[in-house]
Amino acid sequence: MTQESNVDDAVVPKLLIDRPSDFRFHAAYLIYSQAWDKSTSQEIKSKLNEIITSLSKDEIDYETFYGKISQYRVEFNPEHYYVGARARIETQRKRDWRRREAKNARNARHRRR
Repeated sequence: MTQESNVDDAVVPKLLIDRPSDFRFHAAYLIYSQAWDKSTSQEIKSKLNEIITSLSKDEIDYETFYGKISQYRVEFNPEHYYVGARARIETQRKRDWRRREAKNARNARHRRR
């Protein structure tokens, strides 16, 4: 067995170092927690633990924290994807949404009879 397979076999515990009284750290911890819960890889979980530990010990600042953790968050938000250095969110016009909703309502009314 190699070193890497030992890391994947080991169970990485979630760190419970939240500080609800510190708003900025609490928000960062929620981001960490969400990414940790959705991750299936033990290697990724251990990297997330390292990132939040570094933030809690003031070894990195919040900008660095969000920069490092963003690569683990993108895969869980398919509606957000990167185009260059900016995140892009797909939207629709209100008029198009209303037309689609009206069409769906008409179809639903006629299917019930």
